[in-house]
Amino acid sequence: MMDTEINIYYQNLGGGYSVENFILRISAIEIPVSNLESSINWYVKLLGLEVQYRGSNDAMLTFNAIGVPGIFLCQTEDNQRLQFVNTSNGITHSVVDFYTSNLEEFRNYLIKQGVEVGKLNMNSDHGGFGFKDPDGNFLSACNAIQRGQV
Repeated sequence: MMDTEINIYYQNLGGGYSVENFILRISAIEIPVSNLESSINWYVKLLGLEVQYRGSNDAMLTFNAIGVPGIFLCQTEDNQRLQFVNTSNGITHSVVDFYTSNLEEFRNYLIKQGVEVGKLNMNSDHGGFGFKDPDGNFLSACNAIQRGQV
């Protein structure tokens, strides 16, 4: 839609609408994977997700909690993976941060499972660490609670 079309669309809604009336939360995070079956097993076993839907080339996994986004695994031959480098400090960042109240125990658990795990970074009482799924998607765990999440 062009900007003028968008303005007309919102005017035709009868006024009183704002983006808050439409977008309430993140529904799902899409993650590219090379082998759907092994990725489903990894996310279920290591992160505790449940399979909500399974297709031939994709699957929706869930934490089965209100307001928490699902994880949509999509099988692809594309080798691009989730991550980016912060140009101001050279640190590789994840696109997805999983919450845990016990960073050290979760990190040790992942290490025992043979997962590639980064160092634990703490800043006063908040922190996190990065880890990779079997396809090399860079994920992280943190103990930060955002406003509205409790």
